[in-house]
Amino acid sequence: MTIRASVSLSRGDFTLQAQFEVPGQGVTAVFGRSGSGKSTLLRTLAGLETPQPGGAISVNGVTWLGQGINVPVHQRRVGYVFQEPGLFPHLSVRGNLEYALKRRVGRGASAAEPGNVQGAEPAIDEVIALLGLESFLGRNPATLSGGEKQRVAIARALLSSPALLLMDEPLAALDLHSKEEILPFLDRLFASAGIPVLYVSHAPDEVARLADHLLLMEEGTVLAQGPLAEVLGRVDSPLARTDEAFSVIHCDIVEHDGPCHLSVLSTAAGDRVYVPRITAGQRQNIRLRINARDVSLCSQRPVGSSILNILQATIVQLSAPDKKGQQLVQLRLARSDELLLARISEYSCQQMGLVAGMSIYCQIKAIALLC
Repeated sequence: MTIRASVSLSRGDFTLQAQFEVPGQGVTAVFGRSGSGKSTLLRTLAGLETPQPGGAISVNGVTWLGQGINVPVHQRRVGYVFQEPGLFPHLSVRGNLEYALKRRVGRGASAAEPGNVQGAEPAIDEVIALLGLESFLGRNPATLSGGEKQRVAIARALLSSPALLLMDEPLAALDLHSKEEILPFLDRLFASAGIPVLYVSHAPDEVARLADHLLLMEEGTVLAQGPLAEVLGRVDSPLARTDEAFSVIHCDIVEHDGPCHLSVLSTAAGDRVYVPRITAGQRQNIRLRINARDVSLCSQRPVGSSILNILQATIVQLSAPDKKGQQLVQLRLARSDELLLARISEYSCQQMGLVAGMSIYCQIKAIALLC
């Protein structure tokens, strides 16, 4: 169960030269700044861009490119969700979904086809329920909100019975309300659909919430890849060099309605963490995105501090100082394998005598924890 690719192409001043191997299940986020090649990579996988000779693409044992094979775009069994939904304006919501079923029949996809990781074609009623479309099946797309349109576009992509779902910044055009509306549906989709997903984004909050695996891209190349927390925890990645460096830790929800408008969480090690009250559903577990710039370090456990979240950790490594006189400290949380990054000044590192193997305490403001 693996997705492999080695592709190159040139377009004007831009060159894509990407190699990667990611799990053939779950969600792999393709993350990078605008112009790094994220969308071009997805278009190449789908067959919408023609790579230079000698490339290779395979999805869970099925070769799409290489070994004398170049599967046409209409036969690659790709579900593609773009930034703009692209619904047919002359068809109702149901009509848009039924179009995908006709395309599936015309392509001849079947449950017995190699590479069908679902094992069975998705039924239209199941997809409608999964994405909460029941109440507007008869409506015209022009009457839908941005989030509703995108849910229909995702449903249409699922009903084409893809072996691989490609999502190219599907939330980028949505306002904050629409984005918050659609995220719970994406949680449900990725947890239950059983289709591998490559999800392009430059939004850290989406990556932290949705991804299992991460590809970091810069100037047309894949600079880092691996499990989400592992890649985020590196001090030498292209993301770590930016002000957006962050970590992800997993917590169980102990109490939604905790004291003073706070929710109470528990880390894998059993430490309590306090965050602004969680109002989006009654989830039993949650990922916390912690910006490296919001973590401060203490050599001794603080006493009488206004900062509620204090986690013990061990220093794994420190980055070299950057041009701003700052360093990244990679930490491993006590009694846990989870990694945390802290960005502090080079002067503080020197004054505290920070070295690998040193026990330390991390302070994180509740307001800085982004769920």
